[in-house]
Amino acid sequence: MDIKKYNSIEELSVNDKALMEQAIKSREHAYAPYSHFRVGAAVLLENGEIILGSNQENAAYPSGLCAERVAIFAASAQHPNKIIKAMAVTCRHETNVTDMPLTSCGSCRQVMLEYELKQEAPIKVFFYGQRGSVLEISNCKSLLPLFFDKNILR
Repeated sequence: MDIKKYNSIEELSVNDKALMEQAIKSREHAYAPYSHFRVGAAVLLENGEIILGSNQENAAYPSGLCAERVAIFAASAQHPNKIIKAMAVTCRHETNVTDMPLTSCGSCRQVMLEYELKQEAPIKVFFYGQRGSVLEISNCKSLLPLFFDKNILR
């Protein structure tokens, strides 16, 4: 897996930092009354537009949705033929400081990979907590090396 580690958000390029800052703003719109764990995601499209998502919980736990999927599905619904260039994901617990990078759950990794395979172009992903280091992953395929895809269904 191709992973770059930055000691802080300040070490990111101007554009990557701006994407992460959008994800940070988005996490404040999370609906997390049960876990108190706010997650924000920002998806950068090839046209420069940024689509945001935040986790949305529900008392019936399986009915909620993670920030990554909210952002990717919104991007696909609003801009169905646009390439996703990069994605930033960040988290904040309401009572504890999150000082390590968040990584996506298995369901989100599968969805992220599906869109990467669909567009036949890599999606760079940044993971960040509330403070501390940032991880940069060069593509979603690295997050799920033994993936399930459409070829298995044939």
